[in-house]
Amino acid sequence: MKPADRLALFERFAAANPEPTTELEYTTAFELLVAVMLSAQATDKGVNAVTRRLFPVANTPQAILDMGLERFTEAIRTIGLYRTKARHVLQTCEILLREHGGEVPRDRAALEALPGVGRKTANVILNTAFSQPTIAVDTHIFRVSNRLGLARGKTVQEVERKLLKAVPAAYRQNAHHWLILHGRYVCKARRPECWRCLVVDLCSFKPKTPPPPARSALDRPPRRIPAGDGTPLVEQADEPEARGRARDV
Repeated sequence: MKPADRLALFERFAAANPEPTTELEYTTAFELLVAVMLSAQATDKGVNAVTRRLFPVANTPQAILDMGLERFTEAIRTIGLYRTKARHVLQTCEILLREHGGEVPRDRAALEALPGVGRKTANVILNTAFSQPTIAVDTHIFRVSNRLGLARGKTVQEVERKLLKAVPAAYRQNAHHWLILHGRYVCKARRPECWRCLVVDLCSFKPKTPPPPARSALDRPPRRIPAGDGTPLVEQADEPEARGRARDV
């Protein structure tokens, strides 16, 4: 993608969504760290459902340790890989208290030394909690970057490296959120919604996905109308002649 097109792409993202952010719910860096650790192979919606119950009870390293492994595991059991995640979160809480005064560290090496925290999670924390211009390449960003032609690569590391060079400096802070939201809601994996993409003219993906055919009233299934005795009646379709007259009006 040409430099001018890259600039135009992020100008449009910024105009459409000036202050993008994560869809995970949090109020502190520690809450964000826990939420991101729980989010692997899980949806943000599922994580938020858990943390809405968890954080009012325990939202500090000490409070989570006070819960104990059994109670904490039970609290997050609706999330995939919950047993492994529970162990990692409690181990992380111990390290934060022992080595970082209970605070989330602001440097990559210290973050990646925490159990269950890899480069992607560290990038999310550095970017979202501490406003560092990092880009966490997940499946959405990997797909969008390759489709757009913004940063093509065969590995997550290659795409991240190219994105950091390709994204204009003024937009690097928010690039992670714009790209992930675009991939989640527009540039979807199975059927990208090209017809409503605001950067479709800048994108190298071919062929563009056409919009779904409009459904007319005649295509809709008949409505079931409750009868007086509670038995549903099927609404009768109009006669062809009547339908024709309706269209001619």
